[in-house]
Amino acid sequence: MELGRATISDSKVIVRVPATAANLGPGFDCLGMALGLYNVVTAEATPSRLTARIIGEGEDALPRGAENQVLRAMRAVFRRVGRRLTGLSLELQNVIPVARGPGSSAAATVAGLVAANSLCGEALSRDQILALAIQLEGHPDNVAPAFLGGMVVVVQETGRAIYAHVPVPAGLKAALFVPDFAMLTKEARRVLPRRVERADAVYNIGRAALLVAALTQGRLELLDVATRDRLHQPYREALFPAMPRLFGAAREAGALGVFLSGAGSTVLALCQENAEGVTQAMATAAREAGIGGRFLVIPLSPQGTESTLVRSNTTGPA
Repeated sequence: MELGRATISDSKVIVRVPATAANLGPGFDCLGMALGLYNVVTAEATPSRLTARIIGEGEDALPRGAENQVLRAMRAVFRRVGRRLTGLSLELQNVIPVARGPGSSAAATVAGLVAANSLCGEALSRDQILALAIQLEGHPDNVAPAFLGGMVVVVQETGRAIYAHVPVPAGLKAALFVPDFAMLTKEARRVLPRRVERADAVYNIGRAALLVAALTQGRLELLDVATRDRLHQPYREALFPAMPRLFGAAREAGALGVFLSGAGSTVLALCQENAEGVTQAMATAAREAGIGGRFLVIPLSPQGTESTLVRSNTTGPA
């Protein structure tokens, strides 16, 4: 890999990137938050050829060659800074469910960009990495919290990503139902109407604003109303007919708010002390609907992507 042999050929980088939930109900394509579930990517420059090992989620389905999302993102950095890829060893330890809504594709993109940038001596700034992530992934509400951590409002203006963090009260947890079936983003977008009613647009604008205000002020009793939506979830019921039943079960069990994570199929309920009870209620509703899946209770993550560069001739992080 011709990336400055003195500093790159004897280096490897370890990147830890969180899962994310996008939309959060009403914040379609502009709100997202990082979750305490992490993929770890280890990338090491080698003299020649690519080797890729995938452990965990997607190990039987994700590509290991040129179409691998981590590698595609790394190559985008190398092209941007004028470096040529000749050899690379990749190990992907995946725990984020694939094609289920918690941002596995965004995590792969961000991890690849951060790994390559580290191997290139941090040639690109944080804003440049974020812009490139949005360009490659197309979903700023996933890549921004994956990269930056926490809850993020992100919009694009004149080709730039404008973002701000939203403070999240301590003690919030995410109770997740991860169905056995996938909902590809392309399919989940195909069911959405090209035009929406003004009343539905106003409904969502108000609730997205209320969601930000409720979290900022610690008004958790407002989250049930603030996480409701009319722009995308009602239409995605065509792909996931049991979704309203799971939403109702979570609310009845005491969830503060409930919504699809991204385009689905994962259902995410915001909770405090009663997270286990909420997952049990969703489990019962899913079983009654004939749907299998997994249940997780995880914290929200204030940290975004973290990386450590290791030199072969040193004993610790660079």
